[in-house]
Amino acid sequence: MDPTVSEAPNAKPAGPAPDADGDLLLYDNDCPFCSAYVRLARLREAGVALQILGARDHPDLVRAFRAQGLDVNAGMILQLAGNTYFGGDVIHVLALMSTPRTWVNRAWNAVFSNRRVARALYPALRAGRNATLRLLRRPPIA
Repeated sequence: MDPTVSEAPNAKPAGPAPDADGDLLLYDNDCPFCSAYVRLARLREAGVALQILGARDHPDLVRAFRAQGLDVNAGMILQLAGNTYFGGDVIHVLALMSTPRTWVNRAWNAVFSNRRVARALYPALRAGRNATLRLLRRPPIA
């Protein structure tokens, strides 16, 4: 694993995940932006062994993370190497791990490989997600 990943701040020791073992990314699979980002990150092409799970398909996992204070309605959740990352820290860590194969990936990685920038921009990204889901009449994840 890239040593810069383990140095990402605010990582919490991972708690138990009832229906998933190992490293995972939990995201809102009804959100068009979240789904596009997960596809664009090209983690599998980068050789990242990670379960990519849609939160709406894994309600027990959503509840387990919510019990730990992490609500997937407020941010993606990444469990990696015994640490749990949330929101802006997730896109920062994913930017460090993803492949810069296309110009979109290179641009995305250039912006979000900076932790401060990722954290600063994440609330705006989340607000756009929430507004889009309201327009599409998609409910929050239960």
